[in-house]
Amino acid sequence: MKKLFSFIIILAIQLIYCQENKTIEGIVMHKSTPIENATVEIIGTNYNTQTDSKGIYAFQKIPKGNYKILVTAVGYKTQRKNLTKQDEITIKLNFELQIEDNELNEVVVSGTLKAVKRLESAVPVEVYTPVFFKKNPTPSIYEALQNVNGVRPQLNCGICNTGDIHINGLEGPYTSVMIDGMPIVSSLSTVYGLSGIPNSLVERIEIVKGPASSLYGSEAVGGLINIITKNPTNAPLFSFDVFTTSWLETNADLGIKFNITKKATSLLGLNYYNYNQTIDNDHDGFTDVTTQNRISLFNKWNFNRPQNQLFTIAVRGMYEDRWGGDVNWEKKYRGGDEIYGESIYTKRGELLGSYQLPTTEKLMLSFSGTIHFQDSRYGTTSYIANQKIGFLQLTWDKKIGKNDLLTGIASRYTYYDDNTQSTSLLNENNPEKTWLPGIFAQDEITFSEKHKVLFGLRYDYNSIHGNIFTPRIAYKLKINENNILRFNAGTGFRVVNLFTEDHAALTGSREVVIASNLDPEKSMNANFNYIKKIYLNNGTFFGIETTAFYTQFSNKIVSDYATDPNKIIYNNIDGYALSQGISCNIDTNFTNGLKLILGATYMDVSNIENGIKTRPYLTENFTATWSASYKIKQMDLAIDYTGNVYSPMKLPLLSETDPRSPYSPWYSLQNIQFTYTRIKGFELYAGIKNLLNFTPKQNNPFLISRTEDPFDKNVQYDPNGKVLVTLDNPYGLTFDTTYVYGPNQGIRGFFGLRYNLF
Repeated sequence: MKKLFSFIIILAIQLIYCQENKTIEGIVMHKSTPIENATVEIIGTNYNTQTDSKGIYAFQKIPKGNYKILVTAVGYKTQRKNLTKQDEITIKLNFELQIEDNELNEVVVSGTLKAVKRLESAVPVEVYTPVFFKKNPTPSIYEALQNVNGVRPQLNCGICNTGDIHINGLEGPYTSVMIDGMPIVSSLSTVYGLSGIPNSLVERIEIVKGPASSLYGSEAVGGLINIITKNPTNAPLFSFDVFTTSWLETNADLGIKFNITKKATSLLGLNYYNYNQTIDNDHDGFTDVTTQNRISLFNKWNFNRPQNQLFTIAVRGMYEDRWGGDVNWEKKYRGGDEIYGESIYTKRGELLGSYQLPTTEKLMLSFSGTIHFQDSRYGTTSYIANQKIGFLQLTWDKKIGKNDLLTGIASRYTYYDDNTQSTSLLNENNPEKTWLPGIFAQDEITFSEKHKVLFGLRYDYNSIHGNIFTPRIAYKLKINENNILRFNAGTGFRVVNLFTEDHAALTGSREVVIASNLDPEKSMNANFNYIKKIYLNNGTFFGIETTAFYTQFSNKIVSDYATDPNKIIYNNIDGYALSQGISCNIDTNFTNGLKLILGATYMDVSNIENGIKTRPYLTENFTATWSASYKIKQMDLAIDYTGNVYSPMKLPLLSETDPRSPYSPWYSLQNIQFTYTRIKGFELYAGIKNLLNFTPKQNNPFLISRTEDPFDKNVQYDPNGKVLVTLDNPYGLTFDTTYVYGPNQGIRGFFGLRYNLF
């Protein structure tokens, strides 16, 4: 009897326990599209999970009680729901997320090589979604970045319009540009292929300003731009975005999602850009803007695996044909000395992917490969280059108590060959082949809710230059939910290839002189970041982010244009170089629907040699950006006013008699756009670019010198090689295209149509 009584008591307890424990499950969606990898957590507990490819989440054996459920996902507004005591054993709780309009607010980022909440990361990361870039539609990532504070697309050629991306005054090669965390964008394509990345592929862009070498490799000296492509699962079934301008620049993006099987989702994207007008508004006989014909095809696959384990793979192919020069140039003159033209053919292929190993530990295998072929003619100068890069990386992500560990091994192989002196040895072809194996470790220690410290160390072995150590340290102080302080410091190491990074080494008539064997550049970086969030009683929100930054270079490679106007002399700096300053972003949402994003950066970029401080060419002291958005709901009309302003930059002149201004003026590029959204699924937009009609030709007699004699056939020299002043050459100049700092394209209108089918 005693045993029977005990059995009844135990059974009753179990029944009560089963009744008191709940199952919470549901779907997280945007409209009718499931959101994969959304984070669902029960606030104040250790319960958290992620949605699967169908947007489904579930919590088992949750004690009965009152809870707050929080859902976050990249690019969507955070949503909270209260759950009170209910009698049902299984509770259905679905979430409908809305697109995040507040670009600088909390989203999930991967600044530490894994997904974390932005405000919880020890590393400050700026995140920009397609919502931000739609305010000023552009045909490429290169142009889209012009409205990001502290980031400036820099044209390096007044004829072929190739360029790179400057961050905080540092030239493009100091920033590592990646796609989905993989080193896809190499030094060669940073100059020639960055414009081939279409906006239609982009889920978001993450920007780290400062040291990132300990995780992303030695080339991330000044910062990191990580282009995150769309997840096929979350992409529309069908989408297109087509626009054209009054200059007849036409850009078309097309996206199609399809399922081959229940476990595989694919996104196929096509981008086509065409500009085929020969316009010469500054009347120098040369094209103002390079003509371009570009096509890019992208295909990304996501595979549904057990326990939401990741497997994704993507490929992209791009072809571009661009030329600029004398308005009478035709392809038959390519490479000849009859009529001057700069013609560039680019072929590029990319492969990248990530596969989570089927183990109990979180092991991620990532890989990428690129092939980049360049066939260029700059007048009679031929530049034919071939670069191949293979990358493989294995990471282990493990939480142990207060320690959030990330370790990994990586290896990169780079093959580079061209027809210049950089890959020749004793008059024989000698392609550059570089192995770069490495190992890295990072430990993010959470001492308390307020204090977090990150330590990182990376070791690489460069097969040419030997050992490379790049340490990193970060500290985060969360004073409260609305005040966060961060400090980051680290080092960098970079090997330079002039002919892939500096367009001036190829174009024009200047002779390239390498004064000595160039040593790799080294740097020390530090930045201090403060985020302040302010909520007013009337519902207005202010987000203020301020960053002070400092970078010191040793062995920096500098270009000397002044010693000899016929030469560009490259050498390691005999001293050191500095980039320091402060930047601020303000993100504001008013209750009347007005949204403002304001940014400003003050910087001091200088070279110090023999105690003398000089300012490098093409570096501004001040830059500011803004975006003002307002929606008239009654009319379903959105208005976006965007722009930037730059302070004067030092420009390369050919001689003391050169009549062009030694500094650029203060200038601003401003745009306005109107978007009509009443028709479901469609967005009809139109506007004006460069409202102030600014062009670099203003206040200058000419931009490109000696366009009437581009092959210097009529230039006369004295016995020392100095250009003589003659009746035919009154300023004593040679043909030169390096005097360029901004786009030479005036005011123009644009019109476009978008459509998304979910």
